[in-house]
Amino acid sequence: MSDSIELADVVGAVRDGLVEAANRGEGQGLRFELGEIHMEFAVEVRRDARARGGLKAWVVDTGAEAGVSRAHTHKVSFTLKPRDRVTGRDWLIAADDEGDVSGFSAAARD
Repeated sequence: MSDSIELADVVGAVRDGLVEAANRGEGQGLRFELGEIHMEFAVEVRRDARARGGLKAWVVDTGAEAGVSRAHTHKVSFTLKPRDRVTGRDWLIAADDEGDVSGFSAAARD
């Protein structure tokens, strides 16, 4: 499955993109409240001896890979509601302050 991506990496990329959007919007007159984020993926669950619990979910492109069997893929959907870790309030894109990103990945802080 060379085209599969670990589910945690996909969610992390979305989070990093939101942090980047906030950074780009710094100082702009228009701010956006970040609402719920709905995500839906086709995933394949595979055993991984390195993973705790032995299972990992990988996002796959079922349209591009004819070899992916529907019997082995599952549809996963979930909703994320971003909150500021310090204040507990909804997160704003283009906030006036830099906020606290210490809870995010190192890539998001750079």
